[in-house]
Parts: sequence; structure tokens; C-alpha cells
Amino acid sequence: MTHSAKLKIAIQKSGRLHDDSVKLLQECGIDLHNGLNKLKTEASNFPLEVYFLRDDDIPQYVEDEVADVGIVGENVILEKEKQVQVVEQLGYGNCRLSLAIPKDQDYRGVHDLQGKRIATSYPHLLTKYLAEHQVEAEIHEISGSVEIAPSIGLADAICDLVSSGSTLFMNGLREVETILHSQAVLISHNQLKGHARDLLEQLRFRIQAVKKARHNKYILLNAPNDKLPEIIKLLPGMKSPTILPLAESGWSSVHSVVNENDFWDIIESLKKQGAQGILVVPIEKMII
Repeated sequence: MTHSAKLKIAIQKSGRLHDDSVKLLQECGIDLHNGLNKLKTEASNFPLEVYFLRDDDIPQYVEDEVADVGIVGENVILEKEKQVQVVEQLGYGNCRLSLAIPKDQDYRGVHDLQGKRIATSYPHLLTKYLAEHQVEAEIHEISGSVEIAPSIGLADAICDLVSSGSTLFMNGLREVETILHSQAVLISHNQLKGHARDLLEQLRFRIQAVKKARHNKYILLNAPNDKLPEIIKLLPGMKSPTILPLAESGWSSVHSVVNENDFWDIIESLKKQGAQGILVVPIEKMII
């Protein structure tokens, strides 16, 4: 298939991943002009054409090369089994595909599902999971509102996506098995090459810069010079901290980057080493 000079990307038109996907493109410096209910738009400052589709349709559009790339949940990729490549995990849209039963029912293990009726929008993944555990069950494929199936007598259990678990709780259900963990991913078709491949790599470069920035903070502090060796060990930064002398003798300003996961432990350690005036600033982009 002949491709235009623009990279064509498919994203969810509404729902769980839409807002975060649009936000990611904007954080990558890409301006989208999408009017209400538009199914296609173009970026004004990057050679990108965006299609807004149902999430279940995105893998097919990418496999068929109607779209060059797409953003979709890993759960959809695994359920649909289309011939596409995952080129980048995006770190949002985290959820899990789980089995759940009425909360007042006893449960000792997956074999308790033997002979049960299970409602799901993911029949392929559920069938595979049950086969791996040598469980035979009656699978009812439904497209939405899976969580109400037990309460209306349609099923004994469900297999559905869970993020916080609040929807299950409100419908009197509890998780008993996790089939897989999922997040949003960037996918491409298998024949992507030439100019389209170059544009994809440019987009990935921007995405990776945004992802790195999300998990790191820029930190500035004042430190006594006699404690600098200990403080430098706590703040390795991307290569090493930046150290600038202060007007007050015996003190320096230290600038570095800290990972968000280590942030509070490092702050406590810095204070013990005499650091003062600690400022922590979000990072918009991070190029290494």
C-alpha cells in the first residue's frame, strides 16, 4: 500500500484511552485540531494524520495498513490476535483482566469455575486461560455491562477489565483470578518502512522523552561544601549533579534529577546531610 507523506495513527475515539492518548500527543508538541465528533484530523505542526476509532477496530486498521500505527490496550491486541508489532509501552491505561464472582460465594481456586457460566467481552483470552488450567466452562460473549451478568442470572461469574475495582464492588462482585495485566501500547503494522518508519521513530523519540520526564523531578538545593561528597552520592543525576558556588562562603547550589520512586527517601537523606532550601520542579521533557 502506498503511504502519504504523513504518518497515520489510530486512537480511541472515546472512552478509557482517548483523553490520555490525545494528552500524550500534545505533550509531544503535536497540535491537534479536532472538532466535536470528527473521525479524522491532522496535526498542524507535525506530519501526522489521526483517525478516531473504536478500540476493538484499531488492530484491524493497523494490520490492514489503513493506519500506519495505533494506540490501544495490550488486552485488545492479545484478544484480537492481529498481525501487528508493539513498538512502545506507554505507561498509562493500566488495568488487569480478571475473573470475578459474587462476593458471598466461596472460592477455593480456579477449578471452582468448572461447569460455570462466565460472561465476558474477551472470549479468546478467557478460553485460553481456562484451557491452561484444564477447566471447562460455558462462555457467554457480551459486548458491554458485563458486571451485571450475575445479578440478572445470565452468568455465574464474569471476566472483565478492572482498574480500581470499584465497579465490581458496586455490583456485588469480587476478583478471584487475574488473567493478565495491560497498559496502552503503540503498535505498527509489519510492513512499515521508508518515510513512515522515519516519522514513527521521530514520534517514539518524543514519547520516550515525555515518559522519562513523568518519572523524574528536577531538584535544586543548597549544601555546605564539606558535605558535598556525601550529597553527590545521593544525587547521581543523568551524568552527575551541577554544582555552583553561592555568594555565601562555604556553600554551594546543587542541581540534579531524581527518580520519583526514590524521591522521599532521597529527600530525607539530603536533609540529614545538611541540605537546605530544597526545591523540586516537574520536568516537561527529558532527553538523554
